[in-house]
Amino acid sequence: MNEANNLIFVSIAAYRDPQLIPTIEDCIVKARHPERLRFGICWQHDPHSDTLPLRNDDCFRILAIDWRESRGACWARSEVMKLWRGEDWFLQVDSHCRFAWEWDAKLIDEMKQTDSAKPILSTYAAPFTPGGDEVLVEGPLQMAFQGFTEDGIPHMKPMAIADWRNLTRPRRARFLSAGFLFVQGGFVDEIGYDPELYFLGEEAAMTLRAFTSGYDLFHPQETIVWHDYGRPRAPKHWGDHVEENNAGRSWHELDLRSRDKVRRLLAGQPVESYGIGSARSLEDYEAYAGLSLKLRKAQDYTVRCGEPPNPEAAVDWTGQIFSWMVRIAFDREALQVAAFDDPELWYVGVQDADHVEIYRRDIPSSQLASLQTTDPQVVLVCEFESGAVPASWTVWPVSHSLGWLRRIEGTLGDEDYTIVIDDAE
Repeated sequence: MNEANNLIFVSIAAYRDPQLIPTIEDCIVKARHPERLRFGICWQHDPHSDTLPLRNDDCFRILAIDWRESRGACWARSEVMKLWRGEDWFLQVDSHCRFAWEWDAKLIDEMKQTDSAKPILSTYAAPFTPGGDEVLVEGPLQMAFQGFTEDGIPHMKPMAIADWRNLTRPRRARFLSAGFLFVQGGFVDEIGYDPELYFLGEEAAMTLRAFTSGYDLFHPQETIVWHDYGRPRAPKHWGDHVEENNAGRSWHELDLRSRDKVRRLLAGQPVESYGIGSARSLEDYEAYAGLSLKLRKAQDYTVRCGEPPNPEAAVDWTGQIFSWMVRIAFDREALQVAAFDDPELWYVGVQDADHVEIYRRDIPSSQLASLQTTDPQVVLVCEFESGAVPASWTVWPVSHSLGWLRRIEGTLGDEDYTIVIDDAE
């Protein structure tokens, strides 16, 4: 690779997003070598009202798509990859981000520190709120295992890297993030992006495909990219593409097909395209990450977000992971009124005796309607799998208008949890 070039292809899939231009401007201004950047943009917009103040040339390769023709983020990212012209590096970010100063040089330096022939740097970007005085807080995040969906697809949560200031190299990772991914340019030809995926399972599928193709996964040791996670009024593909709108294929149809493909991929079954690689096996990934995709279980080391690869586990480790039912009860008056009258979501967490989170659920407002009663006590029932005994709980509501409200915590007695025995066992 020619050090004098180090061209970076920046992939951005933007869906009706007013933050696209501020994102591009920040990316350019904060790069050490902005002249080495090449942007590939899938601009999903309204051709009758939206304009883009960029020229379409070698530096800005713009694929303009009527938003009604969009088939989702994965499809858009796949389309952007077609604009790659052999650049040395490939960076994929969302269209509502901010960047660290000299982010380009920092990413390339961190890639060298991995001592890997095929490294990938990826994580959940740190949060920020656009507009006015934008505060970009330092402290890199890692992707922690959160649980399995009803489809058996692993889903992740952001977690701070507690000792990041003492890191001397990037931290090994179990998962890849679609919203921030940096890799050698050859990734585009070797791995590509599956346009048939929709949302749920996108990152799990990409992780498995990259790992089994010989790529090594890492989290950056410092904060490189920030992401706007708020965007309450921003148009979403799944909000626009419903059957009632008749805007192309409905998101529900795309999602069903996508989840079916991800399920087959995670089960090691053949898929029509974009399957797992041949450099490593699915079982190799499970041992590395401390997961059983078939049995939908995770080792405690994984739940605690220990750095992979996981220590060698007993052959029967899955038998030490139990199904728990936990009952959380508290007085209604312990929460602020806005938790019931204006909820966006409730964070519900269960911790073990070491205060490590072993379960988390973000209950959306649509599922909180049943709590609108006059009963003085609120009861929440949680079901999850863990090798650790539940010891305490946290409930932390978020209000649409007030943001995070006062959180409440409590301990669990023996009568508050039980192991669920499967009748089939």
